[in-house]
Amino acid sequence: MASFSGIWVAMVTPFNHDAVDLLAVKRLARHLLGAGIDGLVVCGSTGEAAALSKEEQLAVLDAVLDVAPAHQVVMGLSGNNMAATLQMQQAIQLRDIAGVLIPAPYYIRPSQCGLIDYFTQLADASSVPVILYNIPQRTGIAMELATLRRLARHPRITAIKDCGGNPDATMALIADGEIDVMTGEDNLILTTLCLGGTGAISAAAHVHPERFVQLVQQVAAGDLAAARSNFYELLPMIHQMFSFPNPAPVKTVLAQQGLIANELRSPMQVAPQALQQQIAATLAQLQPAEAIIG
Repeated sequence: MASFSGIWVAMVTPFNHDAVDLLAVKRLARHLLGAGIDGLVVCGSTGEAAALSKEEQLAVLDAVLDVAPAHQVVMGLSGNNMAATLQMQQAIQLRDIAGVLIPAPYYIRPSQCGLIDYFTQLADASSVPVILYNIPQRTGIAMELATLRRLARHPRITAIKDCGGNPDATMALIADGEIDVMTGEDNLILTTLCLGGTGAISAAAHVHPERFVQLVQQVAAGDLAAARSNFYELLPMIHQMFSFPNPAPVKTVLAQQGLIANELRSPMQVAPQALQQQIAATLAQLQPAEAIIG
């Protein structure tokens, strides 16, 4: 059974004049893996998957797989049309990957029984581990604890990206020990690790990814004083990464670093110039991990 732990980065999708920039995809993947992260999540919400055709999504996945080991790559799979989602799942599974990240079907707001049916059908059809993605602010429906516990018993469902906003449910899932609990709320990474969660699927970890990796190591070693210091230094940047619709602030940073172009697909917009300047000022004060190891 797969185990998902540590820092997985929810990758942005680089564009160049509105076309997917596959060379930049590979460059970014190499950069992040070189910083020691545990894996990459391709074509999630941070990857602007909703703005990509199915063919573009698969092209991005193939580009990442050209430079990343299969066991470090998870693919996003979302939709509210079961037949189309199953068809996309089959296409994804022609590739060798670590798993798929699946949110609840968006907009239609099914019942809890409907959620169980949806995820069970996809898990039954999956040849790779499934990570549940509970994010009601995007899908319009929250997955209740009883629903999550029932789904956790499925042999293919091995982890959850937790953005449910319910700390009691988070702690219950961790205590149950049935699935790996990874936070998708970057400001809760330290909290989740200290409670016994296994890690995070993070957008902010594009920025100084080595410090997020170090944070996991510090908690694992029981050095909570160092972990707190590290995390609280990262926190202003984390807040900035979500002060304008994701992934615009992240793309600002990556563009400032010369890794990608600062471009999103409409209706998403680049971060305002004032925010870009604030981000640059914050990053100028944030040291890489090697500079703070003492």
